[in-house]
Amino acid sequence: MGRREREVVDGGVRLYEAALAVVADHERAVGAVREALEPILGAASREALDAIPVARLQEVTEGRLRLGEVEKSGLGSVRQVLDAGAYRLRQVPGIGQRTAEQIIGAARQIAEAVRETVAVLIEVDRPEPRTTALVTALHVLVEAGPEARRAVDVARVLVERLGPLLAEARPAGARLRMVFAGREGRERAFGAVAEVRGLTDEAGRDGVPELLAQASVDLLRGPASEAAAWVDFELRSAEYHGLLAEVSGGGPGGAAAEGFLPDEVAERVRGQALDDTYRRVSLRGYQAFGARFALAQRRALLGDEMGLGKTIQAVAAMAHLAAEGQTRFMVVCPASVLVNWTREIAARSTLRAAPLHGPDRQEAYADWRERGGVAVTTFDALRGFPVPADGELGMLVVDEAHYVKNPGTLRARAVTAWAGRCAHVLFMTGTPMENRVAEFRSLVRILRPEIAEAAELGDTAGPAGAGGPAGPAGSRAFRKAVAPVYLRRNQRDVLTELPALQHTDEWEQLSAADESAYREAVRAGNFMAMRRAAYAHPGESAKLGRLREIVQDAAENGLKVVVFSGFRDVLAVVKESLEGAHGSGPVFGPVFGPVSGSVPPVRRQQLVDGFAAAPGHAVLVAQIEAAGVGLNLQAASVVVICEPQLKPTAEHQAVARAHRMGQVRPVRVHRLLSTGVVDERMVARLENKDRLFDAYARRSEVAEATPDAVDVSDTAMARRIVEEEQLRLAVPGSVPVPAPVSSDDSDAVAAARQG
Repeated sequence: MGRREREVVDGGVRLYEAALAVVADHERAVGAVREALEPILGAASREALDAIPVARLQEVTEGRLRLGEVEKSGLGSVRQVLDAGAYRLRQVPGIGQRTAEQIIGAARQIAEAVRETVAVLIEVDRPEPRTTALVTALHVLVEAGPEARRAVDVARVLVERLGPLLAEARPAGARLRMVFAGREGRERAFGAVAEVRGLTDEAGRDGVPELLAQASVDLLRGPASEAAAWVDFELRSAEYHGLLAEVSGGGPGGAAAEGFLPDEVAERVRGQALDDTYRRVSLRGYQAFGARFALAQRRALLGDEMGLGKTIQAVAAMAHLAAEGQTRFMVVCPASVLVNWTREIAARSTLRAAPLHGPDRQEAYADWRERGGVAVTTFDALRGFPVPADGELGMLVVDEAHYVKNPGTLRARAVTAWAGRCAHVLFMTGTPMENRVAEFRSLVRILRPEIAEAAELGDTAGPAGAGGPAGPAGSRAFRKAVAPVYLRRNQRDVLTELPALQHTDEWEQLSAADESAYREAVRAGNFMAMRRAAYAHPGESAKLGRLREIVQDAAENGLKVVVFSGFRDVLAVVKESLEGAHGSGPVFGPVFGPVSGSVPPVRRQQLVDGFAAAPGHAVLVAQIEAAGVGLNLQAASVVVICEPQLKPTAEHQAVARAHRMGQVRPVRVHRLLSTGVVDERMVARLENKDRLFDAYARRSEVAEATPDAVDVSDTAMARRIVEEEQLRLAVPGSVPVPAPVSSDDSDAVAAARQG
């Protein structure tokens, strides 16, 4: 036995001890988080148990308990029962030892269930010692980043493999031990030394010693000051909450995180590996499942609600395929989100982002073909590039895929052609079905024609052209049929840490000037003018007055506001009013925008960045179709919608840009409405669209759609409302013409959609 073997063993011992140290350092950091979390969970659980009446114990025991006397004794909640204990319960008339134990057992079952599901809300505007301790402890892990987690995973494997090998190789470290080891012992020692050499050499080539050393430094750095930790939490709260869910083992799991998929589909997805070599960030559990779904099902539609991180799930899937050797990927999206995609790819992965947009896009395309990476282009630009050969593209990602729901359009044909040449295709949209189930099914047909055929339900039930569900199958059968291709999760199911979302409909009586403008629009049969008549006379506008009150309240509380409208002229009026025009009073704070379809994507992002970076209060005014797609507005905690929209999904998307992963403050949504006019009729009719969307796309397990869950086209709804208003107001000289459904902003909307 020579010096060379001893050096191998010594090198293995050093690597083993470094791995042990990283594991221990990580466990200490995790332990600090759990220690800080315990009193918060305890308090939240006790509060939740206080709200659960004693009668709920009947459900746990299938009605076998007699609880009337318990309630009469003053023990009205599950928490009070637990605090009382078995001895106090036995003092209640009619409660013996066995019954008391059954009651306590049932109460403990409920308490365990509550503890597993209780949400930890960290309020940045109201820090208190317990949440401060938690944020400070989490800061260590967040600062260490995903590289530390990767180091811990590597370290655990090394500890598991090197420990037994070093024990067997121990005799090789000394001549005397080799003498007494016997022939078999010496053979095992030599074999172990060879394996240790292989492991240490491989670790050296992969840079593992440096990875472990850096992780130890990061994990031992110690917590930052409380102020620094809170500032960092506000900047990247999503990472804090993600680590919190990972450390605590809490948060959504199972059916909710997996979109309530059938067992056979979910099991296949769970078995899909997910390589993180080219990824820079950790994933939430539901996000990892979404990336696996895209990989396992190969051609999939990810319909997660806005704010759940569909982009990072797509990046994770592409990063996995890159680790398997794929070199080229294509993302197709509206121009409004092209900059955001480029940023996210660079920030969340080590993949090269290659924007193919603008006058030099053909040169950029040639460069991408040569160097590889993730190309990002628009629907219109895609038509100018040659369709790839089979196997040339690792994955095609289509963001806001509902833009290709009409198979007759040029952009749908281009996407279909590219999808036909690619094994992995991922469609992404938070609104997979806006008006008709047939439109949703057309997306599935591009991905998996056989599944689209199996999901045929027809669109002729109910009134002609209503688009409601036909036959006995209904929405549940539809969801089951498309499960192999469609995954959707909702915020309320998987983002339990989201602060509250409060919706308020602000009903205002039209002023005399508003009323005059409205009657004139009705007389002309101009539906769009009717919708914005409340802003025709800014100095006398009732809606504008309420909007200023909302903004003033936000300014006094240092909150940021985003104001949405479908009309550029309304946005201009809003901006002028908030900046002190029309003699309407003081300026509340900086006003950014407008963000509209005519504003280039790079400039849109600059406006949003400036709004987010502004200290304290600020306002962003934005066209709902342009800013409701792709822009992240977590800086805003007050949202104002100037008028009801033709599609409820437009409002949902816009609100979700603020109330999304990363939001740390409660979000208040104010929808400005006028009584007795077009707003009131639109709100009533649009409820039907929401019901249809809920039945087919939002939930995975729902009741059968009711016969009145029907849809009317925007044109039909507009025409009907105009006719009703002309009749109601008996306006002389009314023009009985079909109401247009495209506003004077149609070019801007088209630019927002198509790029």
